[in-house]
Amino acid sequence: MKKLIYAFLALAFLIPSIATAKTPLEKAREKAYKEKMKEYKKEGWKPMGSKTMELVLLEHYDKLGRLGSNGHEVEGISTRTKSLNTGKQMAINNAVVTYGQEAGSTLQGRVVSDMSANGADATGEFENFFAAYERLVEKEIRGEMEPSYTIMKDNGDGTYEIRTYFIVEESNAQKARLRALEEAMKNSEIAAEHANKISTFVKQGLDD
Repeated sequence: MKKLIYAFLALAFLIPSIATAKTPLEKAREKAYKEKMKEYKKEGWKPMGSKTMELVLLEHYDKLGRLGSNGHEVEGISTRTKSLNTGKQMAINNAVVTYGQEAGSTLQGRVVSDMSANGADATGEFENFFAAYERLVEKEIRGEMEPSYTIMKDNGDGTYEIRTYFIVEESNAQKARLRALEEAMKNSEIAAEHANKISTFVKQGLDD
């Protein structure tokens, strides 16, 4: 009987610890949050808007945590601007361009690697295709980028540095990349010849 009681007591203490145990991803998010808070405080960053830095970061990492592998963070930067509003818009544009460049370089790397492995050449006309795809991704992804938070820092010379962070849902981003691919294919015969393979690469996440 005593053994049974001890077993129940042990289980009673064990269940709460199991329920509150954090996954490796949750631990990584918590670590990232703490590191960002420390970095922002040390470097003098302040949030734009009425929310505190703690709140904007907690909401940001909570959203990323809920999305899991379907969440993709994108950063936009404006380094020296006299207007906060203008700087924020420049940071947004920079984030869009950054995502487009990342998508373009990722696709190019996969295509070049695959074709080289098969003894084919992915240069020449393909270069124009990759450049067009990158520009079109910038156009298509803009509507899929959800603003998360913006921070600013006074440079001490009458200008500000602005950073805006976005969370892109990969399921929506994939559709945007495919729309860009379809449009880019219209003006590239050589890319159209390898449409199925390239489409497969575009469907993959940027971090895959």
